[in-house]
Amino acid sequence: MIPQLAQDFDLSSTVAIVAVQPSNTNENDKGGQGEDFGKSSPVGLVLLIVFFIAVFFLVKSMNKHLKRVPASFDEQAPAADAPAEKPAEPSEKKD
Repeated sequence: MIPQLAQDFDLSSTVAIVAVQPSNTNENDKGGQGEDFGKSSPVGLVLLIVFFIAVFFLVKSMNKHLKRVPASFDEQAPAADAPAEKPAEPSEKKD
């Protein structure tokens, strides 16, 4: 069964509307690239320098914290953590 469209709906008019797009009548419009396009301000430069300084200190702090991380997180043997017990001293025999 083929779905039926509304009786006043004409498929050819829809295609014509999609195919026709408005033209750009203003030849002076450069798409947002006006006189100041591509120029950065001193505020942008200061902001960029502040970001670089912040990244420097973040990397420095990260390296400091990563030096404290152990090389492996595997559990070590309990003998290595606890000090070894003293061996029992031989008792002296009294005669």
